Amino acid sequence: MARGFPAALPSRVSLLCVTVNQRFPLWGHSVTETTWCRRRPGSQTSTTTAATTAASAVNTAVTCMAETNASRAGPMRSVAARAASAFPPARGKTLDQILSASHAQRSNLVVSPTGRVFEPGDNRFGFGVFTVSREQVTDAQVAIYAAPSGGGEAEGPYPARIDSLAVNPQFESQTTRSDPDAAKDVYVTHLKLDRSGNWDLLALIKQDDGYSASLLPSIQVGGFQRIPDVGERPLRIHTPTAADVHGNLSKIDTRAPHDDMHSVDFADALGRKPVVLLFATPALCQSRVCGPVVDVAEQVKSNFGDKVAFIHMEVYKDNNASEGLRPQMKAFSLPTEPWVFVVDRNGIVRTRIEGAFSVPELEDAVRKVAD
Repeated sequence: MARGFPAALPSRVSLLCVTVNQRFPLWGHSVTETTWCRRRPGSQTSTTTAATTAASAVNTAVTCMAETNASRAGPMRSVAARAASAFPPARGKTLDQILSASHAQRSNLVVSPTGRVFEPGDNRFGFGVFTVSREQVTDAQVAIYAAPSGGGEAEGPYPARIDSLAVNPQFESQTTRSDPDAAKDVYVTHLKLDRSGNWDLLALIKQDDGYSASLLPSIQVGGFQRIPDVGERPLRIHTPTAADVHGNLSKIDTRAPHDDMHSVDFADALGRKPVVLLFATPALCQSRVCGPVVDVAEQVKSNFGDKVAFIHMEVYKDNNASEGLRPQMKAFSLPTEPWVFVVDRNGIVRTRIEGAFSVPELEDAVRKVAD
């Protein structure tokens, strides 16, 4: 987890950070990294430093704050991924061998995934890029390599495009506008992961004179079968509506101002019309992504009228993190936030996204079920 992007959801209040320790023979020297840990609103910020001295160890410290005072409203740009030929081919090499062949230097950038749920096969892989001074980097040229843990043959490169999370000004919430940690961009690629188990990830960042490299936290592939997947019918859960709370939307919506996605109960719409079901908590989000993606959903909703039901489902009971997760989150077995499920009129999931997504990406997914 890094600044601005998802971590596992706790049932109680906790620090919004993690330090990932991995043994991985990279550049053969000791490193010292710093992890900035942010408590939930109302708590203090703490800073922890971790060091390793073993020549074969890398202590990857992943930061948890994205500091920017700029507004997200602006052009909804997308920067295409570089061609795979711009990066060294894997060709059966291990990650160590790719590093050696590329002559990559250790990067001063932190590359952080936006999710933690992966299954064998093709996986959308979103991530953010940050400097050690906690600023989001929105123009890096990055490719991801993946290999089964333990020195397996690597797959890749998988170059990433860069999507802006900006919305038109009328859809940017006060919640997002006033949050200096809100995510601005997301890098997106697709990884082919052919087996269950632990996988190691490496990011190569193209420079003018070569490459730099950043080690990502290892990921677990498989073991998440209870989360509704593409091609499956989700559980018919009830989602609270404005009528259920007698118009007091503060009970079911932490966004300011409240969004317009609380008129339909998911249980009533499932199998009757297309549905966009978004699990997110703008004011309490650990990932700093919920506010931006709810804004994104509000804008996309305006383009489809009544053809598609848009539903925003909050994450925590009584909108209080100390009360634990809402039963709807538990029913879908969601370990992070945010998540969006795009369901067709027959009640089948056609798209699911964990973490950040842009207006064009959600529009494309909704258009496929609305037509």
